[in-house]
Amino acid sequence: MNSKTAIAITQIGLCTPLGDSPAAVLNNLISANIDGMKWRDDLMLERPALVGEVSSVLQSLAIKWQRFDTRNNQIALVAAKQIEPQVIAAKEQYGADRVAVIIGTSTSGIATGEQALALYSQDGEFPAGYDYAQQELGDSSLFLQHYFGLCGPCLTVSTACSSSAKAFASARRMLNANLCDIAIVGGVDSLCQLTLNGFNSLESISKGHCQPFSLNRDGINIGEGAALFLLARATEQDEILLTGVGESSDAYHISAPHPDGIGAKAAMQSALKMAQLAPEQISYLNLHGTATPKNDAMESRAVNTVFNHHPPVCSSTKPLVGHTLGAAGAIEAAFCYLLLSDLNIDGQLPPQVWDGQQDPNNPALPIVAQGDCAPLQHVMSNSFAFGGSNASLILSRNRPTTERANTDV
Repeated sequence: MNSKTAIAITQIGLCTPLGDSPAAVLNNLISANIDGMKWRDDLMLERPALVGEVSSVLQSLAIKWQRFDTRNNQIALVAAKQIEPQVIAAKEQYGADRVAVIIGTSTSGIATGEQALALYSQDGEFPAGYDYAQQELGDSSLFLQHYFGLCGPCLTVSTACSSSAKAFASARRMLNANLCDIAIVGGVDSLCQLTLNGFNSLESISKGHCQPFSLNRDGINIGEGAALFLLARATEQDEILLTGVGESSDAYHISAPHPDGIGAKAAMQSALKMAQLAPEQISYLNLHGTATPKNDAMESRAVNTVFNHHPPVCSSTKPLVGHTLGAAGAIEAAFCYLLLSDLNIDGQLPPQVWDGQQDPNNPALPIVAQGDCAPLQHVMSNSFAFGGSNASLILSRNRPTTERANTDV
């Protein structure tokens, strides 16, 4: 791998339907726990929907941050508190102007806006404390900057389902350009009626549990959650690295991917090139795997091509948490981080929850089954979005698995 371009991932914070601590999330990921998937009858106008729902205790924000008090930011706060000591230390070491905030989202506080508009329709006035800016896409980045008392670069990436994967690319560029010394990077999205009904209008919401790559797939389950990371320029001592980032934009169609996965292939190939890795060195691939007919068809073709008809073991984790949209890239990168971490010394893999009936019209993929394990040093995660905005990330252990096992005894 390319040590000159590698970026260290030094800390992680989580709030997901699988839990909000690394150990809990990893355990539920490996055991394929679907308890975070809940039926809701208040999100879609036509019928109930199965969604990935955060069950963590969410707290209203303190008075000084009331302007930011939305469910989206409450979810972000759960993750933010887990990295807070390290952010404070970074502020003291480098200065508040040298810590960047780069967040991907597609919903921000839209749910709060929906609730406020419903009350306005009923009572003729908005609820106390409501601020239109709460539903602006930059709100979560601004909240985190204010919460941590920072004054460095602060931006939001909103490219639909690739948002928080592309946030890693932005952070890498900022660090390498010496615009910051530490970057708070990640994604957060929350359930709202707009996204559920929007995807339903595209006939993309599953009638039950989503079935990625299945002949019987009929669409997605939406989810919510947050994952935050601290990124820094890598040193020899850092354990887990961001070694490859690939981005592409094929702009084939406003919502449909190119049927041959041209942009998806370009993103994966670019990530491999940056990491200076051959395809066969990737030992696990977290698929975008939305369970829509067109995404899974093109992704299976793209993966098969990039990996020379011998793809690594792979799975979609969206049946466990739903498609968290703008947060998907970060949450699934967090899953990859946990797989590489010392919590997963046996190299356990996340099995895919589905009916097992792989679509014969598309290239077959080696989908992870319960109990599968592999030596993990380099893993890839895919995020493909509307408009052909694509991103692939490669995370790596700084030491081979065998060396790690010997030194950890």
